[in-house]
Amino acid sequence: QVQLVESGGGLVQAGGSLRLPCVASGRTFMDYAMAWFRQAPRKEREFVAGISWGRGFTTLTNSVKGRFAISRDNDKSTLYLEMGGLKPEDTALYYCAQASSPRTSAWRSSTEYAYWGQGTQVTVSS
Repeated sequence: QVQLVESGGGLVQAGGSLRLPCVASGRTFMDYAMAWFRQAPRKEREFVAGISWGRGFTTLTNSVKGRFAISRDNDKSTLYLEMGGLKPEDTALYYCAQASSPRTSAWRSSTEYAYWGQGTQVTVSS
């Protein structure tokens, strides 16, 4: 079965950086678009960044452009989220997700993703 395991979260001061890896197993990693979502307390889950299958064309939500980057290593079946210039409003539980269907671009809607990790907490102090 498909498993997605995130790590790398933690407590960081505003302006700091973190790198979140997500290791995937169970399907041919290269064939599926991947994404990062986040959910802050009392807020809905929101799209952060996505990457298409294969060589990986990326898309980011406006609030993280210029600060975050998404990438994938298909040989290691690993998705990454590089976060810099962190702000207190970035505090959330961060999830990686794998698309339901193969060979697609990255979707911004959570309904297009069939598999989710357990999440890793990122807390940014001011």
